[in-house]
Amino acid sequence: MHSVRLDLHKGGAAGSLLVLGGARSGKSRFAENAITALPGPRIYLATGRAFDDEMHDRIARHKCERASAGWQTVEEALNVADVLHQHASTPVLLDCLTLWLTNLLLDGREVEGPTTALLASLHARTAPTVMVGNEVGLGIVPQSPLGRRFRDEAGLLHQRLAACVGKVVFVAAGLPMVLKNEGAST
Repeated sequence: MHSVRLDLHKGGAAGSLLVLGGARSGKSRFAENAITALPGPRIYLATGRAFDDEMHDRIARHKCERASAGWQTVEEALNVADVLHQHASTPVLLDCLTLWLTNLLLDGREVEGPTTALLASLHARTAPTVMVGNEVGLGIVPQSPLGRRFRDEAGLLHQRLAACVGKVVFVAAGLPMVLKNEGAST
């Protein structure tokens, strides 16, 4: 993975990093490397749900990998803003925003309130937050109304977060491309 210099020592939204990319692009690995460069404990806020055997196995494998790497894992499918508030002074990796959005939509919940709460929690934090999201708007148009709504909501969520945070990186083929790096020395 190519190195990208990002200062993640600030808290709040300005000290937050949004990492976007496609499936298997290397975005989660990039996000993990960015936050593990920080000293002290860190939290892995996992939003995935095991709806089938394949996802159950994937979650179990990820838990095992994180445990050996010293992460404290917090699993929360819906109320991510609450977890960010509870751990405001500890660096958090939120993986993944699009699974979180999927959970909201599949549970028939509205998106605006939880998104606003997420943004507010980012501003209130004193430690850095790294968030991972799948960029789904680059592919084909989904056939179902729910698929199209998901694609649109994900794009809007990413836009709102990108406007709010200090740093945004897009990862493709394992290569990070810095889209925004506020506060970086030039």
